[in-house]
Amino acid sequence: MMGLRKFFFQYRSFTPTPIALMIIYFAGANNAHRVAGIFLLLLGEGIRIWAVSHAGGATRTRDVGAPSLCTSGPYAQTRNPLYVGNMLMYVGIVLIAGMPNEFFAVTVTVAFFLVQYSLIVSLEEETLDKLFGEEYSEYKQNVPPIFPRLKPWKKGKKRKPATIVQTLKIEKRTLQNVFLIILFIFIRINNST
Repeated sequence: MMGLRKFFFQYRSFTPTPIALMIIYFAGANNAHRVAGIFLLLLGEGIRIWAVSHAGGATRTRDVGAPSLCTSGPYAQTRNPLYVGNMLMYVGIVLIAGMPNEFFAVTVTVAFFLVQYSLIVSLEEETLDKLFGEEYSEYKQNVPPIFPRLKPWKKGKKRKPATIVQTLKIEKRTLQNVFLIILFIFIRINNST
């Protein structure tokens, strides 16, 4: 199991490629939920930008672990805001794509990310337990893994967020990928009509 968890962690930027290809291939002219899709995409990216501004470039590493435990910003409400943001973004992209069977595509997309992130999170948490011991244990007891707390956890370390320019430099690969997927969706839609 360690090998599979480590694989999904190390290649987490690339493992959603089959989902992206499915979305592009089946993109259609149905625009009934496109506005909702744009909202979810922007919400997801907003959560990611907020999270990256607090966690910094440590979110881009291929090694499991962290130089310090980030418990401020969105990390005071959920332990995995980047993954929450990613799932919202991909569901948004499915809705933007206007696929004939959106419910099925959303289900497949969410199922894929739940499996992938459950494997990744178990590996990350095992590592963070070893690195930060009691500090991480207290954090886990007070901050849920996915569904956010309504009020931020107050006992976490306060960290000054990076500037928007610094954050966007770290986040540029995600922004480029989203732009390319959306571009390919609209090329596919325009070529199929």
